[in-house]
Amino acid sequence: MGLDQRQKHDKRKRTKIRLSKLYSYACVRPSFDVAESPADVGGPGFSRVVFCNQAERHRTKPFKYQSNYVSTTKYNIVTFLPKALYEQFRRLANMYFLFTAALSLTPLAPFSAPSVILPLAFVVGVSIIKEAIEDWRRFLQDKNVNNRKVKVHAGNGEFLDVEWQNVRVGDVVQVQKDEFFPADLLMLSSSYPDGVCYVETMNLDGETNLKLKKTLEATLELDGDDEFKGFTGTIRCEDPNPNLYSFIGNLEYDGSVLPIGPQQILLRDSKLRNTQYIYGVVIFSGHETKVMQNAMDPPSKRSRIERKMDSIICFLFIILVILSLVGGIAFGIRTKVDMPSWWYLRPDDTSNYYNPDKASLSAFYQLITGFILYGYLIPISLYITLEVVKLMQARLINQDILMYNEETDIPAHARTSNLNEELGQVDTILSDKTGTLTCNQMDFVKSSIGGVSYGVGITEVERATANRMKKHNKELNDMALNSADQAADGEGIEMIERPHVKGFNFSDSRLMDGKWALEEKAEVIQMFMRILAVCQTVIPEENDEGRISYEAESPDEGAFVVAAREFGFEFFKRTQTSVYIRESDSLGRKIEREYKILNLLEFNSTRKRMSVVVRDQDGRIYLFCKGADSVIFERLSKVGKEFEEATKLHLANYGDAGLRTLALAYREVNEADYEKWNDLFMKAKTTIASDRDSMLDQTSDMIERELILVGATAVEDKLQKGVPECIDKLALAGIKIWVLTGDKVETAINIGFACSLLRQDMKQIIVSLDLPAIKSAEELHDKSTVMKVSKEAVKKQLISGQQQVAVDGGIDTVFALIIDGKSLVYALEEDMKELLLQLATKCAAVLCCRVSPKQKAMVTRLVKEGTGKTTLAIGDGANDVGMIQEADIGIGISGVEGMQAVMASDFSIGQFRFLERLLVVHGHWCYKRIATMICYFFYKNIVFGFTLFYYQAYTTYSGQTLYNDWFLSLFNTLFSSLPVAAYGMFEQDVPARVCLEFPSIYQQGVQNMFFKWDRILAWMGNGLIGSVLCFFMVLGVFGQGAYRHDGQVSELQVLGATMYTTVVWVVNVQLAIATSYFTFIQHLFIWGSVALWYIFIIVFGFMSPSVSTTAYRVFTEALAPSPRFWIAVLLVTVASMAPYFTFIVFQRRLAPKDHHILQELMYLNKHATDTEMWFMERKKAVEKAAFGFTARVDARVREIRKRMHGNAYNHQNIGNGGV
Repeated sequence: MGLDQRQKHDKRKRTKIRLSKLYSYACVRPSFDVAESPADVGGPGFSRVVFCNQAERHRTKPFKYQSNYVSTTKYNIVTFLPKALYEQFRRLANMYFLFTAALSLTPLAPFSAPSVILPLAFVVGVSIIKEAIEDWRRFLQDKNVNNRKVKVHAGNGEFLDVEWQNVRVGDVVQVQKDEFFPADLLMLSSSYPDGVCYVETMNLDGETNLKLKKTLEATLELDGDDEFKGFTGTIRCEDPNPNLYSFIGNLEYDGSVLPIGPQQILLRDSKLRNTQYIYGVVIFSGHETKVMQNAMDPPSKRSRIERKMDSIICFLFIILVILSLVGGIAFGIRTKVDMPSWWYLRPDDTSNYYNPDKASLSAFYQLITGFILYGYLIPISLYITLEVVKLMQARLINQDILMYNEETDIPAHARTSNLNEELGQVDTILSDKTGTLTCNQMDFVKSSIGGVSYGVGITEVERATANRMKKHNKELNDMALNSADQAADGEGIEMIERPHVKGFNFSDSRLMDGKWALEEKAEVIQMFMRILAVCQTVIPEENDEGRISYEAESPDEGAFVVAAREFGFEFFKRTQTSVYIRESDSLGRKIEREYKILNLLEFNSTRKRMSVVVRDQDGRIYLFCKGADSVIFERLSKVGKEFEEATKLHLANYGDAGLRTLALAYREVNEADYEKWNDLFMKAKTTIASDRDSMLDQTSDMIERELILVGATAVEDKLQKGVPECIDKLALAGIKIWVLTGDKVETAINIGFACSLLRQDMKQIIVSLDLPAIKSAEELHDKSTVMKVSKEAVKKQLISGQQQVAVDGGIDTVFALIIDGKSLVYALEEDMKELLLQLATKCAAVLCCRVSPKQKAMVTRLVKEGTGKTTLAIGDGANDVGMIQEADIGIGISGVEGMQAVMASDFSIGQFRFLERLLVVHGHWCYKRIATMICYFFYKNIVFGFTLFYYQAYTTYSGQTLYNDWFLSLFNTLFSSLPVAAYGMFEQDVPARVCLEFPSIYQQGVQNMFFKWDRILAWMGNGLIGSVLCFFMVLGVFGQGAYRHDGQVSELQVLGATMYTTVVWVVNVQLAIATSYFTFIQHLFIWGSVALWYIFIIVFGFMSPSVSTTAYRVFTEALAPSPRFWIAVLLVTVASMAPYFTFIVFQRRLAPKDHHILQELMYLNKHATDTEMWFMERKKAVEKAAFGFTARVDARVREIRKRMHGNAYNHQNIGNGGV
């Protein structure tokens, strides 16, 4: 069938449906005359006017809106150079070198300007090129998007392909299947006769489930190209804003004013799915679209080491200034006092630099010269080397096969390389639960119907609980059989093996295969199944084999529909006005039933429930409702409470099993009451104001009363593979874990037990507002009173918790803090958050339940700012984005809930279990590599820079440089940077398996042992010793004695080249001694850098004297033939290594660090030869761990030992005649 024929066929079908005058289940509303328009749209925030199919009217003000061209680049042609330079010279070190480069152009410079300018230009240039490449990639992505094609109405019913960037507000577009929407559109019609379409919004909210959108009934006839020849209309709506889930406006069309809601809006970057085509008109374009309004630069995060590095550079800068001042003052004094007697310098005819009459000016000139000369104390190549090293570290993380998730084909991915070392300093992890610790793959496991519990399966939490209680397998099986009610005749429940169905892990013969009809409360069971099948927003799809699959907005809703199907109530078709169910009757016959959807009362976090109002084939109107048990129970009628107590008991048991529960209820509504209510509901729906949502909630609440409870569902969100083991390893590493979840307290506690975050001997401190005093205050309906009483209650509980910790706290006593979202509202206030933090930090585990996304971010900020230590947030859903961006490190898990968490994260992994290796292995390595690498950078520059200062002092601060200009320029870029870069990439103090076997070594990073000021100053002191030895030993060898065979002493170029050679050897050998793990690359870079120096000095020495200057043939003619040169290099290198080597020997012998012990254990096989030492090192982590199954077992062992000791004591007393 051709497109035109199909459109005509669809039009006839639409006409038939439109005549039915039925309202859509989600937002199709009746038409109103213009005079009856419910509200004017034109006030603040509601001023936008769009002329449909008249884009030319938007070329001039006041209706000229932004184009559809989108740019996410950081720069453009005009701003690139100034902005890029600004970014580079924000760094203190670069700003200093820019200043010295400017001074090098003056006569005061001790060396040539190119030798200063070229290294700076290289370092800055590489960084700018890196920025340009990254921005160019963004530009190409933008170009690809802007050049996409979409069909746009060009007039006379003709649609032409137009690039997205040329689409304008008011244009009518046709989007076809699997295409993205080019702008924010008002949907006019679709290929479906009832005007619906299916949309994938993964790029917006991370959700992979399809959403159903519906057009207005009045625009259904706009179903073909020709229909738009004379189409016009006016849209008046809200101004551009970032709210993805709301829209307020109206369409003036065909003499009517039609309210528009979010169900008619198709957002840019959403994709059309399972729908052949739609027509829409552009409302917002370009950067005014909602997706671009939400777009924001990720928060700028800098590691603690990088921030501290600025302080070190400031410290070195102060030293540089002091050295320059010392040189300037000393030079000024000697110029004033001694210059008149230095007749050979012609003091009567000299420049201002040596004029004894202007000694102050001479001192100032020398200060400037020293300021330039001593600049080598600050390493110019540090930043660029760090960037290269971090990029390589990120690449190694990405390629780690042991963090690759085969099931989903997802590797680990470092989305930023700036925070690698932070991975090794994490003190607290704040984790989501659903989809992070658990799989977010819901299985329907149990149900309570008519006061009877059904489902005899064992959940992972029940299994973990049984293991925790040390039950045997036989007892476990007995628990499974006893978990369900027995049949009336006393026989056991039949267990039947069935093929696994995704979303359905239910086992109970009483409900399967139509046997539910034999139950005593068969009618209640039938209503339960109908609610499961009808009260939902799932989209059914039939495959080629005739099998129905479902696209659900949430995994648990999909599990409900699958369960209904398996019970014999198959939902198989949906239209805009009805859902169709194949029901099994009491005789096992399949009967197709239609339920006309009159209204959908959608779920939100405030209502905590969803309902549908339906009319069955007998004309009766029902309200089906499912929601949180606390919300449903308070809306029950007196008649509807028959099963309340039994259901509550079952819900408590399900919570203990770690299951997510919802209560199901219904009511029958008479026609008159429905019509009266529907008028109010439609009035609320058609209100065009910012409070429309609250009005809808209030109106919905009016009909969701006098409900009859039928039962409750229980679905299992299984723990991800390896979660308990990972949590145990993190606990042994000394990392604290907070769980922030939207689940209720009971479920969170039991998941905590299942993953070993909690243990039996933990004392639980529960902060909750589920108190009689609060309920009494709520009955007064005085909001201020409720808030006051609630705040006092939370404060009292927090203080009580602190007192409990202070009184009961001991070596073996651990606490767990459990707090709900309502309590957090008050606990996070300014005057109480410190109280919360003090209590939480004294507890081994913290669970925050029923928290909102905003509260997750606020808790994360509290921990980050309150403790001052590194925090890591991990989650997998859009609701975790806030805390991921707020934490020092954000980890996104590529899970069922979409990619929004991943897109906002700094690192992404396939499952929670990979966090163990990411932190304990890569985090530890990266931290130690970066910390030692930076310390070494400052060490080598102090060795090099202070030799310049000593020579200045030796020559009375004459301003003469010791080294050739090019020697100075290439030291940091050619002869010492590659070895330290290799160290930063490949160093391993201990292998990965040892890190995982002894995770307590991770605490070295948390305690910042390798980048404290004492360690930094120790490296600087080592550099100072090295510089003294390099200068004075070489000076002693080449000092006043004859050097050449004719009796001549050594000249400047010989002394300078020899000293430079010793410095190159010293700094490279020092790095070799500090290295624990050698690869071929490290050997190549360390010894290759030394060899490169010899090659350079030979080649450079053969260049023209005008180029090589003091290096002209200095090696071949002066150094190489002299034994004194080789002896000096050897002696200085050995002497310079002696202090560090001696310190390391004594440290390993007298006060070894953890990695020293582990290296000895590993390389000397002490696990076999010295088992006591091995177990002592293992015990370090266990003693400090407060949670995890290792700590749980250790606590159990201590308890058994106490009992055994007590029994032995009692036996001894009895033996002695005691009672």
